Amino acid sequence: MSKNTILLTLIAVPALALTVTGCGKKEETPAPAGSTDTAAIPPPVSSREGEAQLPPGHPPMPGADAQLPSGHPPVEGMGAPPEITPPPAGSGEGATGLAWTLPKGWTEEPPANAMRKAQYKVPGPGGDGECVVFYFGPGQGGAPQANAERWASQFTLADGQPGTSGMKTGSMKVGDVEVLTVEVAGTYSAGSSMGMAPSEPKPGYKLLGAVAEGADANWFFKFTGPEKTVEANRAAFEGMLKSLKRGA
Repeated sequence: MSKNTILLTLIAVPALALTVTGCGKKEETPAPAGSTDTAAIPPPVSSREGEAQLPPGHPPMPGADAQLPSGHPPVEGMGAPPEITPPPAGSGEGATGLAWTLPKGWTEEPPANAMRKAQYKVPGPGGDGECVVFYFGPGQGGAPQANAERWASQFTLADGQPGTSGMKTGSMKVGDVEVLTVEVAGTYSAGSSMGMAPSEPKPGYKLLGAVAEGADANWFFKFTGPEKTVEANRAAFEGMLKSLKRGA
């Protein structure tokens, strides 16, 4: 082989390598401004107005299928906004109010937020329980049965079934006040029906609840605590309900 042939060969090899390296290179289109390097996540779709759904294949979020009763305001502590709008000034008082007798041994506490009309600490053999009275303003709060079911859904029965399958409801009339009562026992996970992750489960808990018909809105009495404490205070709770009267 002549010197000229060898020289031409050495020059051609790098040129060929450059050609091979360039083959198959994918032309990239610049990403739009503000985009990320990850694939775009499709936005939630809605099958019904106001009811968002997760993208196909997305794992379910805790409590994502739970809904509040129609007309019910955000529930405290579970996704509620920091600023809770209180009922209109003067509502739930006077002719539109409700009054009751505080059971002996119960301690009145300052309401934790504007959704609570009253709040009590209830002592008992199983540890302290809590009774809260909610009032949301004229026309607010939702239907009695829907709220009873929502409270019961925060419980899981001993056999693993949802609390709604084992809840007991009843009705009574105190003067001119119609009252729906509900009770359920099991593992209590406050907020599990709120569209958010439940709080730490509390086994051995019980709820005694009541929804009383007020002049302009329903009033909600929710007594929860260790089952022994709630049972020990059952008569006290029922006595409070039997003392209800309009015109606080």
